[in-house]
Amino acid sequence: MTVILSHHHHHLFSTATRLNSATRDSRRRGSGANSIRCADVSTATNENRRVRVSNRSDSLDICRVLNGMWQTSGGWGRIDRDDAVEAMLRYADAGLSTFDMADHYGPAEDLYGIFINRVRRERPPELLEQIRGLTKWVPPPVKMTASYVKDSINVSRKRMDVESLDMLQFHWWDYSNPGYLDALKHLTDLKEEGKIKTVALTNFDTERLQIILENEIPVVSNQVQHSLVDMRPQQRMAELCQHTGVKLITYGTVMGGLLSEKFLDTNIAIPFAGPSINTPSLQKYKRMVDAWGGWNLFQGLLRTLKQVASKHGVSIATVAVKYILDQPAVAGSMIGVRLGLSEHIQDANAIFSLALDEDDVGSIREATAKGKDLLKVIGDCGDEYRRA
Repeated sequence: MTVILSHHHHHLFSTATRLNSATRDSRRRGSGANSIRCADVSTATNENRRVRVSNRSDSLDICRVLNGMWQTSGGWGRIDRDDAVEAMLRYADAGLSTFDMADHYGPAEDLYGIFINRVRRERPPELLEQIRGLTKWVPPPVKMTASYVKDSINVSRKRMDVESLDMLQFHWWDYSNPGYLDALKHLTDLKEEGKIKTVALTNFDTERLQIILENEIPVVSNQVQHSLVDMRPQQRMAELCQHTGVKLITYGTVMGGLLSEKFLDTNIAIPFAGPSINTPSLQKYKRMVDAWGGWNLFQGLLRTLKQVASKHGVSIATVAVKYILDQPAVAGSMIGVRLGLSEHIQDANAIFSLALDEDDVGSIREATAKGKDLLKVIGDCGDEYRRA
């Protein structure tokens, strides 16, 4: 991670307002009893389980808690292919039917291809209609020709075994290279051809999101790091999103597992005394904790979350995700899945029935406010991936 000390000034949202037509909240309203299945469209809880991201005529409904598949890329333990696909089926059957992956997450797209074929063969068509596979394209900074973009997207389509990608989230490393606009224009063409259903972004900052929207590229969402420690998206990005109808999909929301009972009342300064910070995600988010204010301050946040969690009979992670889902412009939050190694279907499903009251929100705000403003330390969303 490159920590950047500069940050960008954000522009006025003058041209953004004309994109207001995209803000229509077209979430389906249901009227049944409370069921925990995303797949059951007739229930009242479907309202808070699924959300529609849209821009002009493009739209996609997704489950608000997404299964993040970064963990399949190695570094978390060996993934057994069959076990992983069985685990994906269990998540889907439990109503957690949106999967998020990337072209560079090891075998993630291939696993999705095997999984979606099992769903086609072994599950009712109603479940298949609810499954969503979101992927990312993270190209090297080569010239973004139409054929290069098309060939890259075809690789994902083939691996995931779908005619049309539900969502393609685009990442770009270097803003000084304006090729990202070319790439996005070609992606929009591929969308028109039916190879992609929705075009989206990942790790773009507010300034570049504004430029992309001014170029009339109909992105529906931006996937950014967002947690109780990293509230940067609420400082600039959410304002632009509110103006334009673009939604946020958040990752790092449970900080690789740091926001859990496992790390409560632990001292990780003493070797072998506490749980080890032994996965790429734990290491990444431990650096965020350090930038935010350090381990002792983080313990205060965990204690506050534990009080709220105990009051509602849920886990710390459930509270941490629900708080972010309740933030302006947030459509969905990612929880990483260690397919076949560990499972948290119950915790994830508990998010949908949890309602945080004013006292909860007040005490959580107070605990998070004690940390540093990461916008000043790191810069805007995604700046941790780029040099100044």
